[in-house]
Amino acid sequence: MTDTSQDSGRIDELEIRVAHQEQTIEDLNSAITAQWKVIDRLERELTRLTDRVASAEDAMAEAPPAHQPPPHY
Repeated sequence: MTDTSQDSGRIDELEIRVAHQEQTIEDLNSAITAQWKVIDRLERELTRLTDRVASAEDAMAEAPPAHQPPPHY
């Protein structure tokens, strides 16, 4: 092999590696984007559930106890 064909082979190999790396980066970017969408949805759901629990706790605090003794005691 001449130096030029060796260089050409090395360049071809590097171009192939770069193409694979670019595809990997795109795949990882898509995965991260999808994960952020899930995280955002879960954060909204957590906020909603936290609000529901707080409302339920407030309602329970305002309600009279279920086993309250009769007033004549």
